[in-house]
Amino acid sequence: MKRNYQIVIFILLFVFACSKKKTSEELSSPQDSLPVYLALANDLNLKYELKQENAKKAFSIVINQQNDSINRVNLFKVANRYYNMSDFKSYHDVSELLLERSLKAKDSVSIAKAYSYLGDYYTYKMVSDSAYRNYFKAQKIYTQINDDLNLAKILISKATLQFNEGAFFESEIAVFKALEILNHEKNVNDKLYDCYNLLGILYHEKEEFNKALEYQSKALATLNDKSIPIDLQLKATSLNNIGFVYINKNDYQKAISYFERGLREKNLFKEKTYLYAMLLDNLAYAKFKAGNMKGLPDDFYRSLKIRDSLGLKTATISNKIRLSEYYAFKKDTAKAIQLAKQALIVSRSSEKINNTLGALKQIAIVDHKNASLYSKEYIRLNDKMLKAERNMGEKFSRIEYETNEIKDQNSNLQEKNKTLVYVFSICTLLGLFFYVYKTQQARNRELLFKQQQQIANEDIYNLMISQQNEIELTRIKEKKKVAQELHDGVLGRMFGIRISLDSLDKLDEAEAASKRKKYLNELKNVEQDIREISHDLNREKSELINNFVSILNKLFEDQRNTYSSKLITTFDPEIKWDLISNIEKINLYRIVQEGLQNCNKYAKADIIKVQFQKKGNNLVLTIEDDGIGFNTSKTKNGIGLHNIEYRAKECKGTVTIKSAKGEGTILIIKIPIDPNNNLHNDL
Repeated sequence: MKRNYQIVIFILLFVFACSKKKTSEELSSPQDSLPVYLALANDLNLKYELKQENAKKAFSIVINQQNDSINRVNLFKVANRYYNMSDFKSYHDVSELLLERSLKAKDSVSIAKAYSYLGDYYTYKMVSDSAYRNYFKAQKIYTQINDDLNLAKILISKATLQFNEGAFFESEIAVFKALEILNHEKNVNDKLYDCYNLLGILYHEKEEFNKALEYQSKALATLNDKSIPIDLQLKATSLNNIGFVYINKNDYQKAISYFERGLREKNLFKEKTYLYAMLLDNLAYAKFKAGNMKGLPDDFYRSLKIRDSLGLKTATISNKIRLSEYYAFKKDTAKAIQLAKQALIVSRSSEKINNTLGALKQIAIVDHKNASLYSKEYIRLNDKMLKAERNMGEKFSRIEYETNEIKDQNSNLQEKNKTLVYVFSICTLLGLFFYVYKTQQARNRELLFKQQQQIANEDIYNLMISQQNEIELTRIKEKKKVAQELHDGVLGRMFGIRISLDSLDKLDEAEAASKRKKYLNELKNVEQDIREISHDLNREKSELINNFVSILNKLFEDQRNTYSSKLITTFDPEIKWDLISNIEKINLYRIVQEGLQNCNKYAKADIIKVQFQKKGNNLVLTIEDDGIGFNTSKTKNGIGLHNIEYRAKECKGTVTIKSAKGEGTILIIKIPIDPNNNLHNDL
């Protein structure tokens, strides 16, 4: 039922554009061929072929003219002629040429006008995103140059496009912006009509029928202005739209009265045949709904015949759906199904999903056997249409977001504002000075930082040497202890057992067997003592190899004694610490120290895990906590993290930080192990 109403808005856009294009030009002189060709190309009494020929002649003259303001005005006139004769390909080509020449000349007014022409072209071709992009570019320029009247026109075109794509809210905003401008302008009743009429249709779609009638009545009131061309038949259009609102309010008698008034408009059939057919169809439908069958179904068929002859596919679909509804009421099911199927077949070949939805809805009502199949298709297409409308609304928003701000094209204005250039130059010099100053400061801080790092490295190295000395002294003591135990304990006992075994030869067999068993037990005890000494020696070797681990364990012990969080440490036994250089050990120690400090100060963690692993030819240090975490993309690295990254870089390693608010933090340091490295050759 909404199709006839929606057709009106597309037609209105077409009428609006046409009225804009049909500007009359005065012939400058009879001898001037260009005005003659332009006038003939716009002569409604000439055949299409003759108008085309004159338009081409006019274009051949203009294309060779110098690119100045007069040339661009003439090009716009040629484009108008092509638009009026519906040669949209030529209209597009001339509009593109106009845009190119206007950009070259930096003529803001012509650039905006060329964009608006291209917007009209893509609107006619139903390429909505391209149409919207061009309208938006024109809007930006008209806003910059304070051309309010043309800005209002563009807003109306944009609003109409948004309405046709189902972006009702955005369309409503654009219309009210246009109205706000037009209320301060004079002699703009034709534009006020477009705004009020579009608002009436918008509120009708939103089923706010009283508001729809209010704005349609305002639109009708603007037509009292005698300057608005009567041949546009805008009064008949408004009467049709008001009648259609009353149909949806179920006030069929009022609807009939408005449709009849519309049909009585002078020269309607001649000047706007499609509108006459629409009013006739709506009148027939209002009569049918009111139970007045006079003139039915003849009025439906008259309307259908006119629309079919004009090639109005969408309108013929609407006609057949209504005829199907009429025959269903008359209990002629076969005829109702036939007409509904015809409407469905035609609608499937059209580009508008709405057409198919209307046909599916009607055929599901009259064809009960296949109703479920049609209903499923209706639901699928309806979902598809809603998604397409939503995507188009989002696309319009993206176009506005992605469209670059148009630069000022007026060179004269730039000349008058040279002061801005001077200010910019001074600001640039100040900025450069500030940059050099900050860069020098950063270099000084980096140098100081390196000096402090060197001092800290020396302290840690001395600590490690001191620790190694202590371990060496302990090792010597352990060696002496083992030697003493071997000499005083094990060797003495073995000597005693040997002497005792020698004396067994002098004893009889029974007594010797008993003694032998005793001496074997003694040998087992000696064997156990030797095993314990061996284990002690192995532990000593491990301590010698892992003296760096001992230093770390001392750090971990201090951590556990000082802080309440639980510390879990793991050392991979596959790590060969003698392949890790002292510089790398120093940096690893400092990284662990810094990592624990960060956990203690910021993380508020209950559990901290420190893990050393060997993965391939890499030593991987992982410091993990279950604390509050932080947003790595927003949080700027502090001094602590900067130090960690610096130390890892010194070891030719990498740093990876994984964290999120409320999910803890994982710090991963990966350092390559050089198999040819030697601890003693490093420092």
